[in-house]
Amino acid sequence: MMHATTLDAIVIGSGPGGATAAKKLSEGGLSVTILEWGSAAPLRGTLSQMAGIAAIPGKGALAHPDLSLLLRGITTGGTSTINFASVKIPPFKLFKKYGVDLIDDEKALRSILPIHTLSDRLTGPLATQISLAAKQIGLNWQKLEKFIHLDNCRPACPRCTYGCPYDAKWSARNFVDDAQRAGATLLTNAKVTQVLHREGRAYGVKYTTGKTEHTLFAPRIVLAAGGIGSPRILQNSGFPTAGRDYFVDPVIAVMGTTPAPPTQHAGKEIPMTAGMYLADKGITLADLTLPRPLYQAFVAQVGRFDRLLAHGRTLSIMVKIKDDLGGSIGPKWLNKSLTSDDRQRFSEGSALARDILQQAGARQLFQSHHFAAHPGGGAKIGDIVDANLETNIKGLFVCDASVIPEAWGLPPSYTIMCLAHRLGRQLAGQLDASPHPLELRELLDTV
Repeated sequence: MMHATTLDAIVIGSGPGGATAAKKLSEGGLSVTILEWGSAAPLRGTLSQMAGIAAIPGKGALAHPDLSLLLRGITTGGTSTINFASVKIPPFKLFKKYGVDLIDDEKALRSILPIHTLSDRLTGPLATQISLAAKQIGLNWQKLEKFIHLDNCRPACPRCTYGCPYDAKWSARNFVDDAQRAGATLLTNAKVTQVLHREGRAYGVKYTTGKTEHTLFAPRIVLAAGGIGSPRILQNSGFPTAGRDYFVDPVIAVMGTTPAPPTQHAGKEIPMTAGMYLADKGITLADLTLPRPLYQAFVAQVGRFDRLLAHGRTLSIMVKIKDDLGGSIGPKWLNKSLTSDDRQRFSEGSALARDILQQAGARQLFQSHHFAAHPGGGAKIGDIVDANLETNIKGLFVCDASVIPEAWGLPPSYTIMCLAHRLGRQLAGQLDASPHPLELRELLDTV
């Protein structure tokens, strides 16, 4: 016999989806516990900490047969702590087709988030050189919106990728803090393995801390463990088709070296300050100046050891594509290959990047192997979840990139936050209609 607690909701994961949902639920008066696999150690902006968050094999770093690597942030705030803080407005028409209206939620979030383009003061010399060249050949190269506190941001700082220690880059940790101030509890180093349900209703979760297994009970479970984590938890919870036909938004970096000597701050720049999106082709380009160790890893990956010391005068452009849906996510493996259409998109995007680099005076052009950027689609709206993000198990919701219903190609964080804001306000508004504690106790007593 089990005994129910007075907990109203459990949120699994503290990335953009989980943090936003937890904030909204807590501020709506619900008692909430957030379960996060990673830690909440303060961000130091170091390579070693970033490696611990995203480069441990089998945890943050996942091997992919046709992709060199897939990295995800296992920490409070999720991958938002180490990504490039890119903002892309949700494709409202796409979600409207599935009965999901995000317009009001986007307006509400924009009013409280630090969304800005970078000033020229914060744009590095390599990014500026790329932007000028792109415009010279007639491309619609524009500054990109980012989650950033401009007053805290420092020029010639390459730490976005490592985890900003200056509170300049907004991450989902900010919403976790808001949720805790509203009464939520954060449990770190807690890996959820299964959602518990009976008679078509969710009633709790199993999770481990170290080698110890725990059970926590609540009538609402918001699963936001990410594009890989959520399908795996769903599979363990009785959803065998979760994780099928997903996307990864593959990325390559196209690079070239300029003959001019490096300027004082070249190479120490905020990545993805400007770029372009070809919606009809599913291709995105942006400047991609990485910190020296990450640049050298890219160079070594393709055997260009002659370029190892050229970091400060190497122009780099990200080419990201919208890949066709396919493959499957397994309990210990990933299985997805690029299609011929995917390779054609890469070919077109790479050609554009090379044109820009040549216009900028770069020579000795080469490109990295492709890797996965944004896995998602493994629990799609209209398949695993309905328009309210609820599964066929009452009280079990999914809210991360997994629910995106079609092939993507866009930075997903802002869209996920809009979905979570919508879900949070709906659940908070339905508090009186939720299972009564006595009903939940009766259910648990039968388990």
